[in-house]
Amino acid sequence: MHAPSGKNSRPVPPESPTTDRRIPHPLLRPPTPQPATQEGEIDAAAMGRKSALLVGINYPGTKAELKGCHNDVDRMHRCLVDRFGFEEENIRVLVDRGSSGPQPTGANIRRALARLVGDARPGDFLFFHYSGHGTRLPAETGQDDDTGYDECIVPSDMNLITDQDFRELVQKVPEGCLFTIVSDSCHSGGLLDKAKEQIGNSTKQNQTQSCEREERSDSGSSFRSFLKETVRDVFESEGIHLPRNRHSQGHDGGDDQGAQPTDGHTKNRSLPLSTLIEMLKEKTGKDDIDVGSIRMTLFNIFGDDASPKVKKFMKVMLGKFQQGQSGEQGGLMGMVGALAQEFLKAKLEGNEEQAFKPATEQEIHSVDEVYAGTKTWAPNSGILISGCQSNQTSADATTPQGSSFGALSNAIQSILAEKRSDVTNKELVMKARGLLSKQGYTQQPGLYCSDEHVHVSFIC
Repeated sequence: MHAPSGKNSRPVPPESPTTDRRIPHPLLRPPTPQPATQEGEIDAAAMGRKSALLVGINYPGTKAELKGCHNDVDRMHRCLVDRFGFEEENIRVLVDRGSSGPQPTGANIRRALARLVGDARPGDFLFFHYSGHGTRLPAETGQDDDTGYDECIVPSDMNLITDQDFRELVQKVPEGCLFTIVSDSCHSGGLLDKAKEQIGNSTKQNQTQSCEREERSDSGSSFRSFLKETVRDVFESEGIHLPRNRHSQGHDGGDDQGAQPTDGHTKNRSLPLSTLIEMLKEKTGKDDIDVGSIRMTLFNIFGDDASPKVKKFMKVMLGKFQQGQSGEQGGLMGMVGALAQEFLKAKLEGNEEQAFKPATEQEIHSVDEVYAGTKTWAPNSGILISGCQSNQTSADATTPQGSSFGALSNAIQSILAEKRSDVTNKELVMKARGLLSKQGYTQQPGLYCSDEHVHVSFIC
């Protein structure tokens, strides 16, 4: 779809980043003498290693197909090597470009992230870039106080990775090691669970929306709002922007969640639940998948490779079902769908208890851990730069000349190419906000990190 043109609205075409190998910001290193080589040069290894994982998913040939994610990864790869001094062997790339090589599936992304963090040492710099779809899973436990959403990234096989998964990953980062995440995807403002919001309003909006959902829960308007937003998501995922009523807020919140430039063609990088469900039906050959059974479906398909939060959810649901069978809860599971109950019953009656082993072995301390949108403490070593707020979408743009990219990824490259000197995290996000606004996009990038990392140089 072509949007109207404007004076300052044309998306900036891709540019090559400027070469600038930099010494890490002094805030990140203790002021101790560095060992020297025979030539008297600083030993690079003593400054900490630089390691990266880059993931770009275009979902070719599917209902969710995007155009710019591979280009985002290619450009960031060159930037890491040319500007930031990363070694090629320390950059791992996962893209769905052809069938050869490891694909960006949920399991492969989790393993690569675990390796990135597991190999880290104090003083290292870690970087994760994601370009692809984002989505939000609504609550499915049936508990009255489970009213939030889980923000997720969408791997090529639909094996979702949740915000809580990222929080648990960041908790494993060694002290003195910096982990920067750039997520050029929709709803990415809440992706690093509980990180302090330095630039943005996702946290405030999530709290407000949670209160509003609780207030609406007895009126029936919650389901109508969800249905309306599902239809809106379908249109906007195809690049068709529907205006909102000035006073309305649906399940994604905000007055205008579209990320539209005023020239060229765009789709947003949001995967509507309706499309996710269709793709899961195609993957399984089953037609009985619906809202209320998404997490159980993900567990049934991926088992031990499913998100840890999905496995926690299954453990709690299995316990509730078994208690209901024994009469302890009257055989009820709240609002959990009948299809989900039938799934559990069929598994148990078919002596398939072994299928639940990944869930029963998952450690869980409280039922609250499986609630959608659960927010718990996160350590200070993680930095998230999001493509938009949690209630917004991020644009996948194609210029009239045929060049495709993510709006945030393109803005980052443009800013880095323009400035040879260090760019702090705050400076990068503020400049990206201004540039995207000038180009006609409504998405607002965010910064989520501890106070000490606001003014630290981007990446290293």
